[in-house]
Amino acid sequence: MRIIARLAVLIILTGIGHSALAASAGTGGLGAAFSKNSTSIGVVVGSGSAFNDDYIVVGLSAGYYLTDGLELGLDLQRWFSGDPTITKVSPQIRYVFTQAKTFKPYVGAFYRRTSYGDFNGIELDDQDSFGYRAGAYFSTNNRVYIGAGVVYEKYKDCSRFTECSTTSPEILFTVSF
Repeated sequence: MRIIARLAVLIILTGIGHSALAASAGTGGLGAAFSKNSTSIGVVVGSGSAFNDDYIVVGLSAGYYLTDGLELGLDLQRWFSGDPTITKVSPQIRYVFTQAKTFKPYVGAFYRRTSYGDFNGIELDDQDSFGYRAGAYFSTNNRVYIGAGVVYEKYKDCSRFTECSTTSPEILFTVSF
C-alpha cells in the first residue's frame, strides 16, 4: 500500500512538474496545434528531490514547429528552496505524429546541462545528460490536448550519481489558440 501511495504522489507531482500551457498560432489544416510555423510557450511549476533535499521547481519552455509535427524547443528550470540551487537548460527536438485524429503519438530527444550552486561551501561541476521521450497526446476537443509519456535520461559522467540513468513519467497539457 505504501508503494502505491508513493507512486500516486510521484505521478501527481510529475504531472504538476511537467504540466505546460502552450499557446500556438498555427496555419494549415491541422488547426493551431502542432502546425508548421506555430510556437509554443510553457510554464513548469512543481517539486523535485535531489541531494536528500526537497525543491520547488519553476521553469519556462518555448518551441517552434519547423514543419507540421516537428518542434525545436528550449526548456529552462530553476530548482530552489533546497541546497544547492539547481539550474537546468535543455534544448530539445520532438516529433508529433499528426495523422491520427483521437491521439497523436510523439517521440523526442534532448540534451540537458545542469548547473549547481555551492553545496555546503563546495563548488560542484556542471553535469551533462542526454535523453529521449515517447508518449501520446490525446485530444479533448480541437484545441486542447493532454499528453502522457515516459522520459529516459542518461548522465554523461555518472561517477557522482548513484544512478547513471533515470526513467520517469511525464504529463503534458496543451491548449492551442
